[in-house]
Amino acid sequence: MDGIINVYKESGYTSHDVVASLRGILHTGKAGHTGTLDPMAEGVLLVCVGNATKLCDTFGDHDKEYEAVMLLGKIYDTLDVTGVIQETKEVNVSEDEIRDAVRSFIGGYEQTPPMYSAKKIKGQKLYELAREGIEVERKPVFVRIYDIDIRDISIPRVTIRVKCGKGTYIRSLIDDIGRKLGCGAAMEKLTRTGVGDFSLEGSYRLSDIRKMAEENRISDVIITPENVFASLESIRLNPGSSKLLRNGNTFSGDGLGRAGGTQGDKPAGGTRFRMYDDQGVFCGVYEYKASEDVYKPYKMFLPG
Repeated sequence: MDGIINVYKESGYTSHDVVASLRGILHTGKAGHTGTLDPMAEGVLLVCVGNATKLCDTFGDHDKEYEAVMLLGKIYDTLDVTGVIQETKEVNVSEDEIRDAVRSFIGGYEQTPPMYSAKKIKGQKLYELAREGIEVERKPVFVRIYDIDIRDISIPRVTIRVKCGKGTYIRSLIDDIGRKLGCGAAMEKLTRTGVGDFSLEGSYRLSDIRKMAEENRISDVIITPENVFASLESIRLNPGSSKLLRNGNTFSGDGLGRAGGTQGDKPAGGTRFRMYDDQGVFCGVYEYKASEDVYKPYKMFLPG
């Protein structure tokens, strides 16, 4: 039972709640999520199970997609409607002004992480400090906003679809849009619709996963590490090399054949490959180091 489950996190659950529930459903102690979703948020939450927990740190760099509802004219301490309202302003903006303000953030900007977030400063989560009434200085971080599609404007509510890079806080984006409009804005609803190649359409609610586990169909929802890396070129080692592979050894690039390349061709530095033993069993992912002309282990998923 090693792989990734694309969970549809429902509103009201913390990301930790989802992981804890899956541990019980799957009867395993090894499970972890790849990126926190706020309790009020819904949508794609990737949970790694078994030896696939090694992948938890690899999905933070993946691009993400969200659909969010902005509530104009309201400012909350948490930047969303679950917090304490701090200010109410009149909304005297036109649809064209809203469109211009929203789209001005496409491309990216320096974003300050919200105090109510899981980001750590000196080992302590910001939301823990915020709950104690402590506010600390946060350094702005450049975030990439690839696109913002305005789905609906029904003032004071605006629905947007955001495609963004790692580290983007949608609550902060909405707060910044509200500041630019001069009327303030807070996040009223958030749905994560995609993480990398994982989409909302391929996600499962906890109730669905529980039912499949009871019917011994859990394999239907688990995406194996081999399939996660299916887009990578593969390498199958020659007879006699399997023990070296299973021990995580480095391999020379000289004469190493590749399924998608010509014998002896040199790949670009940093290129990753699915590695198979001489019996065709998937064992992990290797990365080519051009400076050394060697293939080194990136993530190993040795069969039990």
